[in-house]
Formats: sequence, C-alpha cells, structure tokens
Amino acid sequence: MTQYIGAIDQGTTSTRFMIFDHAGGEVARHQLEHEQILPQPGWVEHDPIEIAERTNTVIDGGMRRANLTASDLAAIGITNQRETTVIWNPKTGRPWYNAIVWQDTRTDRIAAELARSGKGEVIRKKSGLPPSTYFSAGKIQWIFENVSGVREAAARGEAVFGNTDSWLIWNLTGGTEGGAHITDVTNASRTMLMNLETLDWDDELLSFFDIPREILPQIRPSSDANPYGMTVRRGAFGGEVPICGDLGDQHAATVGQVCFAPGEAKNTYGTGNFMLLNTGTKIVPSNAGLLTTTCYKLTNQPMIYALEGSIAVTGSAIQWLRDQLGIIQVTSDIETLANTVQDNGGIYFVPAFSGLFAPHWRSDARGAIVGLTRYNTKGHLARSALEAICYQTKDVLDAMVKDSGVQLEVLKVDGGATVNDTLMQLQADILGVPVVRPVVAETTALGAAYAAGLAVGFWSDTDEMRRNWQADKRWEPVWNAEQREAGYAGWQKAIERTLNWVDVEN
Repeated sequence: MTQYIGAIDQGTTSTRFMIFDHAGGEVARHQLEHEQILPQPGWVEHDPIEIAERTNTVIDGGMRRANLTASDLAAIGITNQRETTVIWNPKTGRPWYNAIVWQDTRTDRIAAELARSGKGEVIRKKSGLPPSTYFSAGKIQWIFENVSGVREAAARGEAVFGNTDSWLIWNLTGGTEGGAHITDVTNASRTMLMNLETLDWDDELLSFFDIPREILPQIRPSSDANPYGMTVRRGAFGGEVPICGDLGDQHAATVGQVCFAPGEAKNTYGTGNFMLLNTGTKIVPSNAGLLTTTCYKLTNQPMIYALEGSIAVTGSAIQWLRDQLGIIQVTSDIETLANTVQDNGGIYFVPAFSGLFAPHWRSDARGAIVGLTRYNTKGHLARSALEAICYQTKDVLDAMVKDSGVQLEVLKVDGGATVNDTLMQLQADILGVPVVRPVVAETTALGAAYAAGLAVGFWSDTDEMRRNWQADKRWEPVWNAEQREAGYAGWQKAIERTLNWVDVEN
C-alpha cells in the first residue's frame, strides 16, 4: 500500500499542500500567500491564475521536502475557501474576471432585492441560506451583468462557473485538455443554488439569478471511490494520482476534527471563524440566525447535515492591523502586544468589514472601534481585536444552543490562530467552557486527506480516523460570571453602533 495522502488547502490568504501518514501525522507541507486585490471599498478579489500557479508551486515544494514521487501518494483531497466565485473559459483556460471572494459585498443590492421580493424565503427554505453577499449566486449574477460578453460566451459553452475547488480540479486533471468540471455537495450547498433535499441544482433558484444550468459543475460526494479525475503527468505531481476528496474548508475541518456524531461541533479560527454542529441525517432549520447546510457525504453513506455559524472577519482583522495600520510587523506579534495590557481598557473593536454574518446577517453594518479615551494604547487595540474573535464566537455559540438545545461541554478548536495561547484563554473565559486543541491543528487539510483516503481504502472507516485524534492543549476558563457578563454587555453595545451604517437601498 502506498504510504501517504496529499491534501491541497486553498484558503483565502494562502494555499498549502500537506502530506499525511496513516496515523494522521503531518509528513511535510509547503505554503504560499497570494495577493488580496481590493479595487474599492467592500470589494475583495483574487487572481485565479495566481492561485493555480501557487498551487502547483506548493505541491512541488511539499513533494520535494518529503522526497516523494506521485507513486508514493494513494490519493489527493482538496479543500478550499468556499463561495469564492470563478468564471472561466474552458476552451482557453483564462478567467473572464478575477475571482470574487466570499468577503466581497458588491452584491448587497442583489441580496436586498431578493429579501424584499419574498424570494429570500424560498432560497432559505430550499438551500438553507439567507440571501446574502456571502454566497456564490449573487457573484455569478454580478459577473453576467457587468463583464461584457460573459453571458453570450456561456451560451457558446465558453464560460463555466466553479468555486476554487472546481477551478483547481479542472486545472489539475487536464484543464483545456479534458479537465473534470465537478464540485462536491458541501461547496454546492454554499451557492444558494442547490436544493438541500435533492442535492442537485434547483431550477427555481437558478431562475432567481438568471443563471443557466449548463455553466455549473457536476455535484459529487465529498469522498468518492470513483475519482473525480487523475492528475496529469505533466503537472506538479509528475504522475497520475486520483483526486477523490473535495470539501469546503469548514466541512473539511469538521471531518478533520472527527465530528462524526450528531451533536459534535468544532470551531475553526482562520481568516474568518466558522462553527459547525453535526445534525446527522436531519435537515434542521435555524430560528436563531444560523445556516442550515451540508456537513459531508462520504462515499456511498447518507448525506450528513449541519448547523453553521459563519463569521466573516476574525484572523483577517489581525492581518488588517498588520498590513493597513502597521501596528504589528508579523501576525504573531499580536499576542505579545495584547499582553502589554491587563484588559481591553474599555474599548471594543467590531471588525464588520464585510457586514455582520451569523447570527446577525446585517450587510448594512461596518467596522467600528468604540469606547476610546486618551488612556488607550495600541496594546488595548490588539487585545480588543483578540476579544472580538471570541465575542463573535460567543454570539454564534449562543445561537447554536438556542437552535439545537445542545449545551457544549467543551469546544474543539483548530486553524492557524489556535497557536495564540492568549486568544485561546480569552475564548475559554468569554464562553465559560474549556477549549481544546488537537495535536494536528490544521484539521482543514487533514479532513481533505481523510475524505480522499477513505475513498481508496487508505482508512477503512471513520472509527479508524477517530482513533487518530489526540488533544494537544486544553484551556480552562478563569473569569468569574460577573466578568463574563460585563464584558459581553459591552460587546453587545458595540455591535449596535455598527448597524445602519450603509444604505443598501441606494
């Protein structure tokens, strides 16, 4: 048996390739950032060609570091930033426009009109999603309406859509020479176009956005014994390897955290924060501002669903402090700076750069720093930025408890920001529950590897994966109830100050 599984993790700010062994241990990795293109306020774009090239580079780097060849890999899984929309010409391989990133808010008028017309309720009932700038369908509509020639090209078979998973799979499996145009149920469920019950594109939803079915990828299971395609010999792997795992990043992290039983949940700390609660084979509508979504579909097993709380800006707020304000030089400096003070000095930072996602869903909100006095320093701003991540998570967790009735006894966490001990301690304090990080914190890539490995028999079943999970560190809450309540009351006041800032009607 080949010894390893490869995983491509195409994220919002970077792309990495990781190699895992049978115990779920990391063998090697290579990671590169890509450019964040910000043409005007509220717009966020990526260059799809740059992402494809960076993907090839990190694969080459990871394979060299591990001294492996394609024959050493049993399979490859892909996980990706969800909702980020690419439309390209399958005959030339060139994108018609930059990728419109999930954080982008240019489609706020499209979302507002859907809500006003009553179509929003149909979208919510069928797809589990509210009409929002977050999801792919509005971005597709915007490109059709604003990029000359795209709609006509689609009619000629010269324009197709995919999120970044589809874009990469198409490129890796041959591109213009027979590349596979597919996606999986988790990515499809983030478009506002897939029916959660039929697990297929829905004609009524397509009509709301005037999107032709022909441009859409085929929907496949997240783990499929029938590979989506084989890597081409001339590509980065230098040989044929089956690609048979595909999951949106947060669904992949749920698999990587082995949340295979109903009621199990995880929280990922990345560019944004995303909490998923496994609801089993049952579709659970949310009454508290969460998303009803797919969780995963492994091989021929039933579809598993989830409740999700999506937070747009967490880690990217730290990146903003680094890149736009320059108060830190590297991201890890935020912890040192935050520890120069004992508390937030009375200030709250609400990073509603893309509006507020779950559980508020307010596209009219914008970022705010409130409570400032001459006493405050950049240390207080750094600490309030970390607290903002934790308070937004509390908003989501409270909604999840309300919807599900499940009281979390411990929060499983993953993602790059979990290396920040101060952040994790604040999270335990603000929630009032223990926080535990696994040995492999990059569970997004691990989940993609698990999906691919399960498809080819590298792992026999989910129980085998569960045995791989090991705790690395645990944080216990130390705040008393009075501290917790006072801090959260201040956060709720700060949230109110961000609302009604943008007039989406005009």
